[in-house]
Amino acid sequence: MLYQIPSFLLDVIVGLLGGACLLRLYMQYHRVPFGNPLGRFVFAVTDWIVLPLRRIVPSVKRWDLASGVAAWLLVLAKFLLLWMLMGALGRWAILPLVSFIGLLQLAVSGLTALLVVYAVLSWVPNASSMLHDLIARLAEPLVRPLRRFIPLVGGVDLSPLAAIVLLQVGAIILGNVMASVFTLGR
Repeated sequence: MLYQIPSFLLDVIVGLLGGACLLRLYMQYHRVPFGNPLGRFVFAVTDWIVLPLRRIVPSVKRWDLASGVAAWLLVLAKFLLLWMLMGALGRWAILPLVSFIGLLQLAVSGLTALLVVYAVLSWVPNASSMLHDLIARLAEPLVRPLRRFIPLVGGVDLSPLAAIVLLQVGAIILGNVMASVFTLGR
């Protein structure tokens, strides 16, 4: 219990802040405008960490690397705090790798949530058009390649489901890689 509660709280905090940093990176890559409520929220939640990092981490083409580094640093801080709580400080060497895998897991979770919202909004006829357009701009790059291989079934687009299945396969692989890294660090 003394580990589970802090772990849960750190997961929530880092999931929100790190996920917002990753969303900022993703939205900037796809040139999604930030004038909408979601964009303003993302900026408000992430400016405190991304703006100082921009002074030392430049953007590369359309990639806002400061947002990615900010998300990674948040995940790194989470694992560092959890390791301090567990007394596992002797395994410093694997901490950056574990944090990177944790960042990838956070990205997979975020993309999965995005696709679930996208699928649900496609079934809601009176959804906010601004929200629907924003979510569609973010989700379409993930489902568009799958539409070439997956036809409509009875007028229903199954490409979001296929993308979610592929992301979950990726999550399983990342979980196994994380377990392997932990065994290497012993």
